[in-house]
Amino acid sequence: MHIGVVGLEKLEHMAVKFAKTFGTKVTVISTSANKKQEAIERLGADSFLFSRDPEQMKAAMNTLDGIIDTVSAVHPILPLLMLMKSHGRKLVAGSCIGGMKETQEMLDFAAITPDIEVVPMDYVNSSLERLLKLDVKYRFMLDIGNTLNKK
Repeated sequence: MHIGVVGLEKLEHMAVKFAKTFGTKVTVISTSANKKQEAIERLGADSFLFSRDPEQMKAAMNTLDGIIDTVSAVHPILPLLMLMKSHGRKLVAGSCIGGMKETQEMLDFAAITPDIEVVPMDYVNSSLERLLKLDVKYRFMLDIGNTLNKK
């Protein structure tokens, strides 16, 4: 099985980790060429596809069994569908089941963790400024516990 993961942000980095846990071949598809090293060396993707390079996109046509696309920004879907093997199908899905307990069981089973940056409450304002500048890797987590324990 060979899947493509569109983007490399919040959910997408977890999709790469989860797919690799199940032995799936993963190609990260991104509009940012500078994410290649991170995708392959840090997250373990098998390959990287720079979606703004027409030659790379053409060479990758009909190679994927599936695509995971959770990118919230408006982006063209047709070039991504062209990456799918023939006789594939499109499935748009979501899930309304699974709370914190089920999510934790899934993560425990796969033995993966999200990549986060823990930020003390004292830096919440600078964190918001960084968030507006898109200067965050995946997620910020506020360390409220240690802040409350100081007082």
